[in-house]
Amino acid sequence: MERTLILFKPDCVERRLVGRILSRFEDKGFGLVAMKLLRITPELAKQHYAEHVEKPFYPSLEKFITASPVVAAVLEGPEVIRVVRDMLGPTNGLNAPAGTIRGDFGSSRQMNLVHASDGPEAAKREIEIYFRADEIHSWTPTLAPWLQAEDEK
Repeated sequence: MERTLILFKPDCVERRLVGRILSRFEDKGFGLVAMKLLRITPELAKQHYAEHVEKPFYPSLEKFITASPVVAAVLEGPEVIRVVRDMLGPTNGLNAPAGTIRGDFGSSRQMNLVHASDGPEAAKREIEIYFRADEIHSWTPTLAPWLQAEDEK
């Protein structure tokens, strides 16, 4: 099982798309193991986006991510990092194909609705930024045998 951090960004929260987008991940069969509503502070933004702090676009990124609440969540499932990123589509919603989350709901590069970890190391680091270990609750849903064949696990 793999985990990924998902941030439903301010534009997603303001547009009231969190439930619609979360349901797409759940419909895919991924487990929701942690979730909370929070306000990202400038300090937290600098920690999360540490690799971008010195880049020219960072001030507008920080202004955007701190402008309104976000919903942070941890999803769990097989190949969840890759699959979630495929489900999101390209960063710019104008370039994202229909059927992807950004293709269906997005029309901006910066306001791209959802952040998802880009690899296992990033997922581990990001999850630890937003959640304590006791806030993550893995469990096996009763429908698990209907999501993946036994020989695929």
